[in-house]
Amino acid sequence: MIGDDVEIVIIDIKGDQVKIGIKAPKNIAIQRTEVIQEVQEENRQAMSVNIKAQDLGEIGKILNKKTLKNVSST
Repeated sequence: MIGDDVEIVIIDIKGDQVKIGIKAPKNIAIQRTEVIQEVQEENRQAMSVNIKAQDLGEIGKILNKKTLKNVSST
């Protein structure tokens, strides 16, 4: 047990591999460290992109046209 709410469970053992499970209430987020680190790195890379205000305006126009087209076709 980890604290009062989280339990680590052995699901399967095959050779030198062990599968584990985690039992926890739904309100407790369980995430693997390597996944968190990968997402953080991708976020850092996304923040370092240099986008010009003019480009954002053009993207907005394109998205607005697509949105209006989808609304009028329904």
